[in-house]
Amino acid sequence: MKAFIYIWVVCLTLASSIQTASGAEQPGLIEQVNAELAAKFARLALDCIHREYPNKISHVLNTAADAQTPSALYPVFYGCFDWHSSVHGHWLLLRLLRTVPPDQWPDGMRDEIVAALYRSFSAQSIAAEVDYFEADNRASFERPYGISWFLQLTAELREWQDPMAKAWLEMLLPLEAVIVAQINSWLPNLAYAIRLGTHNQSMFAFGLMLDWARIAGDEQMAALVKDRSMTFHINDKNCPIAYEPSGEDFLSPCLMEADLMRRILSQEEFTQWLSSFLPGLPVDGTGDWLAIGIVMDPTDGKLVHLDGVNLSRAWNLENIALALPADDPRRPALLAAAANHREAGLANVSGEHYEGSHWLASFATYLVTRRGQSD
Repeated sequence: MKAFIYIWVVCLTLASSIQTASGAEQPGLIEQVNAELAAKFARLALDCIHREYPNKISHVLNTAADAQTPSALYPVFYGCFDWHSSVHGHWLLLRLLRTVPPDQWPDGMRDEIVAALYRSFSAQSIAAEVDYFEADNRASFERPYGISWFLQLTAELREWQDPMAKAWLEMLLPLEAVIVAQINSWLPNLAYAIRLGTHNQSMFAFGLMLDWARIAGDEQMAALVKDRSMTFHINDKNCPIAYEPSGEDFLSPCLMEADLMRRILSQEEFTQWLSSFLPGLPVDGTGDWLAIGIVMDPTDGKLVHLDGVNLSRAWNLENIALALPADDPRRPALLAAAANHREAGLANVSGEHYEGSHWLASFATYLVTRRGQSD
């Protein structure tokens, strides 16, 4: 088992350093994505980013005039059932467009993706999104989950040296500026961590915000996120991971916190902190110490969250393992559990039920392209 895990890690490392055919960037720790898998994920996003219904809006009406359709309220990110899923559906397409070589796409699919993104990213539509965010009583709209995914989207565009990406980023910058200003106002007033397994969790959002701040060179945001993270988490001990997951989780509170702190602490500091935070991590190389989330009804939009927790746990576990020294005895068990969760999570990404298909492919893409490690 240990030999298998070692070979698996070596393969991931080698894959992330391979340069592919011209037209797709492969900087940093981007893993080679199977072309069939990439096309499958892209198809799920293409099928929803301009699909307006069914739709779940989180919307404050200031007057009767605010009773409008999703596409009228926010004409860029109105599809994929809700605003945040539309945002990371767009991110998915950008991520795969950037990382998959042109000659590996099915005929016409790359052009279809480009056309879909041009349809979404227009100056007029983005201006309407800005107006929506700046309206009264909207300061907490999609905070923190949706807005942190938006920053992930613009971070992707910042790192992609392509004329299309630069044009799209230029159009999105006004909305980014509003969102960054709202975050900078919110973070100093956040007195406690939000330790949930769903959208409002602060640890996952902080990780995406910090990644964006480092890519964008926003020292104020980076300092704020680091300060809040250290204040909330540096003294945390004995995280009750045995109580996870709860019935509707798609984020692990314990593992997401560790994934955040490995971004902030030095390797030596993180190694010591993890020993206190998750003291029971096995050293025998087994992967069954963390049970896989089970979905009993994939047509239930809340219960299907557990497919997402398997995907997000997979990248948490791998990121945590790779942040430790190479000879740390906990690494094999972390990587074995990551492999188990990865297999279970990817197996359930399909277009069969819209309850999962409108968002799970984004989590799968974040995992298989190793986006969280590129910082």
